[in-house]
Amino acid sequence: MSESMTQRVGWTREQMAQRVAQDIENGSYVNLGIGIPELVAKFVPEGRTLIYHTENGLLGMGPSPEEGEGDPELINAGKKQVSAIPGAAYFHHADSFSMIRGGHLDLCVLGALQVAQNGDLANWSTGEEGAIPAVGGAMDLVAGVKKIYVITQHTTKTGEPKLVESCTYPLTGLGVVTRVYTDLAVIDVTPDGFRLVELTPGADFAYVQERTGAQLLPLSH
Repeated sequence: MSESMTQRVGWTREQMAQRVAQDIENGSYVNLGIGIPELVAKFVPEGRTLIYHTENGLLGMGPSPEEGEGDPELINAGKKQVSAIPGAAYFHHADSFSMIRGGHLDLCVLGALQVAQNGDLANWSTGEEGAIPAVGGAMDLVAGVKKIYVITQHTTKTGEPKLVESCTYPLTGLGVVTRVYTDLAVIDVTPDGFRLVELTPGADFAYVQERTGAQLLPLSH
């Protein structure tokens, strides 16, 4: 059966990003990682003010501009063009990391290669030859920011679970992840392991559990 004749299961990347934005408290200072997390900047729930930070030196980052309308010198840490909201501030790279390491950011949204059921995060390297040679700013972010959300596809392109009992890739941080948003579910990291918070369209508990590499606790009521 063709894809057009089957019902899509789960959220798109933009729907995942929009769902994350709904959980960010008004007035929060938020760092966005590279990849799907960058899309969160497009979504600020009505009535809230969210201040997005990028570690290369901008506080008050807005969404990516339309093609041909951006400034090539105004980019995020992923080297993608962004916009700046009124009142945005620019500063030195070292000052940016002082904000991170000093605990001045409320939330960081990162991508992941793996998240363990105890909150361990691996998001920078597979450990294979030729892989990314350094962790970059992610290790500072998970150590210095008050709360860490992960946004990622539930499985790899080959169907391997990204939510696992324990990470097999090099770690970014130990026990740092609070909540995970995937295309299939919203899942909290608790002392008892992964707990389902919300299912996405077309997904049920059995479908998500089958694609999760650790025991998944059911929806709490």
